[in-house]
Amino acid sequence: MTSTTPPPGAATAPPAPPPPLRPMVARGREEEHRAATPLELFFDLCFVVAVAQAGVQLVHAVAEGHPGEGVLNYAMVFFAMWWAWMNFTWFASAYDNDDTLYRVVTLVQIAGVLVLAAGVSKAFQDHEFLVVWLGYLIMRLALITQWLRAAASTTGSERRTALRYAGGVALCQVGWLGLLLLPEGARAWMFLVMVVAEMAVPTWAERTRTTPWHPHHISERYGLFTIIVLGETIAAATVAVKSGIDENDALGEVLPIAAGGLLLVFAAWWIYFVVPIHGHLRSNSQAFLWGYGHFVIFASAAAIGAGIEVAVEQAVGKAHISETAASAAVTIPAAVYLFTVWLLHSRFFKVGLAQQLVLPVTALAVLACTFAGRWAVFAAGIVAALAVVTGVTLTSRMVRAEAA
Repeated sequence: MTSTTPPPGAATAPPAPPPPLRPMVARGREEEHRAATPLELFFDLCFVVAVAQAGVQLVHAVAEGHPGEGVLNYAMVFFAMWWAWMNFTWFASAYDNDDTLYRVVTLVQIAGVLVLAAGVSKAFQDHEFLVVWLGYLIMRLALITQWLRAAASTTGSERRTALRYAGGVALCQVGWLGLLLLPEGARAWMFLVMVVAEMAVPTWAERTRTTPWHPHHISERYGLFTIIVLGETIAAATVAVKSGIDENDALGEVLPIAAGGLLLVFAAWWIYFVVPIHGHLRSNSQAFLWGYGHFVIFASAAAIGAGIEVAVEQAVGKAHISETAASAAVTIPAAVYLFTVWLLHSRFFKVGLAQQLVLPVTALAVLACTFAGRWAVFAAGIVAALAVVTGVTLTSRMVRAEAA
């Protein structure tokens, strides 16, 4: 009998390139070893450019004493980015066939993200949304193309679902024209209407048939984007601290902020990834609530970095706000992040009242740190780190008790 295994050191054929076209049929929900692809990782990385731009503009708005306007603009721009990312992520989980056309259309979506990022400053400073809308148009046209491909490869109720998605996305993109055509005072209300419309599309499209998204793949994709957002927070904070030291020789002022901010980010990572979530994502209702709620998790995680920048600028005398307001720019998004992660993620794995209370109490304690003066960010970081230690201790005690 001859062996088909090549001998050691023998040359092996290179992997075949993806075919130009293959049917875009649904992937199996129970498919084994489903993981994020290099294209998806590249997609996420390019989104961080837009996230960074939104963070920079939020810093400027808060540091100049316009927190309300800054937070509103930040929420609007971040929703556009997050929703486009989520649309792509869930579609890819169901229909990614990795052929050449799929890759090219995804790269077009990335181009749209970069156009959107280029328009963020205009949206914040001048309330001009033309470039943001054009970037969004590029992304949505690419997404519509993907759904039409899925419709062409399927039949029956699955085809109707794909066509509904394509039509719903197209109608919503037309609706976003309101941000360009309506008076400035009506744009916030138009934004709220469009948020409801966008979030209603999946519910309407999947009335007769649900798309076969993959729980492990979805949870991994959300986790990877959380890591990227937290990484952007560290990058933004590092630049702010470096600027404070190099330009203002203020090591003593910025060191507590840097240490506290780092502890907050470390704790944010630990708390999110302490348990796997994919086992909880069994139905559309569970997954949609969890997925939609991540808007708050992603936005607050990115805002922590912006808040650290604001705190550094206030500490070196460059921000026109009080010390308490600068501290709140860090503690409020940190508290929102902690509570939302508990609400959507961690509470399903906590046993007993003590474990359930750790994160909500920590969120309140982090808010209380706002009034700790120049040590507010450092104190918030210590509180978050103690929450991690407490959670680990309670879990260890429970394991030992069960073993006994």
